[in-house]
Order: sequence, then C-alpha cells, then structure tokens
Amino acid sequence: MLGIMNDGGPKIAPSLLSADFAFIREQIALVEEAGADYLHIDVMDGRFVPNITWGPKIVRDLRPLSKLPLDVHLMIVEPERYVDRFIEAGAQLVSVHWEATVHAHRLMEQIRSKGARAGLAINPATSLDVLPEILPYVDVLLVMSVNPGFGGQKYIPTSTAKVAGARRLLEQRGLDVEIEVDGGVTLTNVAEVVRAGADTVVMGAGIYETASPAQTIRQVRKACAR
Repeated sequence: MLGIMNDGGPKIAPSLLSADFAFIREQIALVEEAGADYLHIDVMDGRFVPNITWGPKIVRDLRPLSKLPLDVHLMIVEPERYVDRFIEAGAQLVSVHWEATVHAHRLMEQIRSKGARAGLAINPATSLDVLPEILPYVDVLLVMSVNPGFGGQKYIPTSTAKVAGARRLLEQRGLDVEIEVDGGVTLTNVAEVVRAGADTVVMGAGIYETASPAQTIRQVRKACAR
C-alpha cells in the first residue's frame, strides 16, 4: 500500500543535521531548487539523546533563508516547555517524542493552538500499540528508523514492517495522518520505505553526503514514482 504522495513521489525532507553550516545558505538553496518539500531541523538536548544541536535561535535565523516549511524534530525532555518558542521562531511542523512526555494529548493540542502542525515521534523500541488513543490528535506520525541522536546511522530493517503497520492502523481508523520516516533512508532503500506506507522521508546523509545532493533528490523521485 502506497502512502499519500505528491505527483513526484514522497515528500522529501533534507535534514540540515548533515549540511555544512559554514555554507548553510547555499546548502538550503541547493535542496530547495532541487524540489525538496520540507527542511528538517533536529533539536537535541544531550539528555533525551546523547548529542546537542540547536535551539530556537537557529530556527529563527534559518527562517528567512527558505520558503520551505520548517519541520522541527524535538529530541528533548520536557518538550512542552519549549514548543511555543520554536513555533514563534518559525517552525510550521513540530514533532515531539511519545517517550519524552507524559501528556501527549495536551502537547498535541498545545502545538496546534499555536498554529503549527503537531507531530508525534516514536523510537524504534516503542510499539505501535501506544498509538490508538492519541492518533486522532496527531497531524504527522514520525517513525524513527534509527535510534535518535546522531546522523548517518544505518536503517533498522524491521522499521519497514513498522511503517506498514502504522499505515494499516491509520486506514483501519480512517485517519488522515502523514507518516514520516527518519533515519538511515538512502537512495538504496527509499522505495521500500515508501511502498510500506511513508508519505515523507527524512534524508540527511542520504542527500547531503552524496556527490550531488540535487541529483540525489531527482533520483529519489524517480525511484519512488508510481
């Protein structure tokens, strides 16, 4: 079962974690001109994951550099304390982790009340069984296909079945929720991920660490075409 795709295949969200920030304006323009759909921004706090990246100021500084929606993935503890600041900085989609909050419904409503789309991320070891009660309040389900914290990791093969299970769950319940897959997605496995049910693929090293990021985006479109 294919996910809900645009005419060119899945939505593509290059992860700026793998970009060269010394040339970030050029790196963003490169993928935007090649047809990327989102810019994915990974926020890590050194507590929820063993790495540290950026805060709201980076989102605010990046916002004028592109017309693409900013897809902000919060890999942080107590995300309810910070989501408003990221939305005010320019995030249009904010994803938080099921594992990082005890009040997922309240947090989804908080994000939506600020005018952004609400995303819920689940780690590889988190079962789809936790989702039925919260899915009606979610705009995007972010399925992690690596353990979060570092770019350039290898795709966990069992993630494909998990994505397919998430697609079946949404169809059974008649819910219009976008499935996003993040972690180890490359040109070699992207078609498999999309066939399983992904609407959006996050690609960091799979785009920015290739010889031609723009050409890679075009190849992804071709590989995933109906």
